Amino acid sequence: MEFGPNLGMPHSRSMGGGLFELRPHGREGIGRAFYCFVVGQRVIILHAFIKKTQGTPKKELKIARKRMKEVLHG
Repeated sequence: MEFGPNLGMPHSRSMGGGLFELRPHGREGIGRAFYCFVVGQRVIILHAFIKKTQGTPKKELKIARKRMKEVLHG
């Protein structure tokens, strides 16, 4: 809430094309949540998972991009 849509590294990162990644750390490990913004500065969480590898799995990114397309274009 403190930073609003201007949240940046290390907490959030742009994945390009209007998709962003939240980068939380917890007891279960490193989590990731993909989100986007829609009209009125609303944040839509599209997909979340616990990371098991160094990089972002393409499968997880593909799910988020598909859901973002559905949210923005119906």
